[in-house]
Amino acid sequence: MEVIDNLAPLREKIAYIKGLGKTVGFVPTMGFLHEGHLSLMKIAKKRTDFSVVSIFVNPMQFAQGEDLGSYPRDFPRDEALCANEGVDLIFYPESSLIYPAGYSTKIVVEGLREPLCGRSRPGHFDGVATVVAKLFNIVQPDLAVFGKKDFQQLAIIRRMAQDLNFPIEIIGAETVRERDGLAMSSRNSYLNPAEREAAPALYRTLLFAKDRIENGNAQDSAALIRVMRDRIESAGPFEIDYIEIVDRETLAPVINPASGKVLIALAAKLGRARLIDNIEAGF
Repeated sequence: MEVIDNLAPLREKIAYIKGLGKTVGFVPTMGFLHEGHLSLMKIAKKRTDFSVVSIFVNPMQFAQGEDLGSYPRDFPRDEALCANEGVDLIFYPESSLIYPAGYSTKIVVEGLREPLCGRSRPGHFDGVATVVAKLFNIVQPDLAVFGKKDFQQLAIIRRMAQDLNFPIEIIGAETVRERDGLAMSSRNSYLNPAEREAAPALYRTLLFAKDRIENGNAQDSAALIRVMRDRIESAGPFEIDYIEIVDRETLAPVINPASGKVLIALAAKLGRARLIDNIEAGF
């Protein structure tokens, strides 16, 4: 496995691999890897000949006062995990390489960036779209894999790839969870023991809502959301950012959750951690 931190040697390597007629799979990450990330790598390796993982904590997607400085980092551990998964190459750039002096361009995916997490994190998805577009141009993958836990991010990247004609297949991978249902996330490391015990209430509530919808016991999203909110708030000291039931394609709110295929999505603060999760429902 190679670790490359600069553009010229990376481009040379990718050109060599593609010159051999091989396909390139790509998993962009911010590091501090967990089983969720490793599941994405497994898909990339299975579907392509040469796998690339980027590790880059992207400053453009952090707002003032967010956890850019304290975001967990452990490159030696990440490197060992990638090697164990059989990853072929890690791209590990410095911020100055991705955003050199005078950098002034960003990508905005209108419509999909505004709802859900976009309301409380303005500018976040502009930073995500911009860095992913740059990484796509740098790595030139044939396929890229993203987790469905970040469903809004996945929707935005799919739209961006389509709108900007990136010849890349975008794969959405199922959320990987702890045994008690908590969605795996690098930010779970912020939870203290009591918070960690309370955190699975989010997934239990999503399962409850999915069951209500699919068994015909929910005809009004607002009423179901009120019940979900009560269940979460009674389970621990959660500060709920949002609970929404939306269309899977447009992310627009759905009045009747039994009307088709929907996404039940939520975000809540628990101690220092901002936790997000979602579940698909409907037929």
